[in-house]
Amino acid sequence: MSGHSKWATIKHKKAATDAKRGRIFTKLIREITIAARVGGGDADSNPRLRTAILAAKNENMPNDNIERALQRGIGQLEGEQFEEVNFEGYGPGGVGMMVQVVTTNRNRVVSDIRHLMSKHGGNLGTTGSVGFQFQKMGVFRLEPAGINQDELELEMIDYGLEEMGESSGDKGEPQLVLRCAFENFGKLQEALEARRIAPLSAEHDYVCTTTIELPEAQATEALELIDKLEQEEDVQRVFHSLA
Repeated sequence: MSGHSKWATIKHKKAATDAKRGRIFTKLIREITIAARVGGGDADSNPRLRTAILAAKNENMPNDNIERALQRGIGQLEGEQFEEVNFEGYGPGGVGMMVQVVTTNRNRVVSDIRHLMSKHGGNLGTTGSVGFQFQKMGVFRLEPAGINQDELELEMIDYGLEEMGESSGDKGEPQLVLRCAFENFGKLQEALEARRIAPLSAEHDYVCTTTIELPEAQATEALELIDKLEQEEDVQRVFHSLA
């Protein structure tokens, strides 16, 4: 029985890993498709597409998958027509949330998100009800080893850098975080590439200008809601004001 139980556990963990990998691939494919549709299929002149392709390669996505998503975005390959939309609302304790969605069915995803938020102590708001708390910015995360931070900061200011500081990654590893205005994303990205600095990630984020702290119980509820939202297939990312 112990062997059977161990095998069942292994299969369960593998299924969970495969499911997570599948969700990541789905989100990346949709981002590549949208980026190509909005900004064109030339990654050299489309910073958003270049970023999406880099993220896909970092996740070891096969080149065929990347190419098909790109071709679908520029209309050379038939497929589902994605729509990009943001939803706004509040979670437990008044945590502001911006939910970034790419979907083929707006009505369905509105219903799904409304249901999830109400089930977990939140509520879906109207456009603008939360967005004023967030600023759209370009965010780059770098491996700090070997980088002269003072020198980099002085140089990157000329390319739109607004903030630079240290943070931790998902596994607690040190990271250097650079932020710029959304419109300067491509310029800062090219400046880093010119210095042969390959970011760990380069993304368009909604950065909250005012964060709030919650008691542990409410913070746990808010994080559970965020996790549930991020597991939705149509949800690309969730931004929030939780400190």
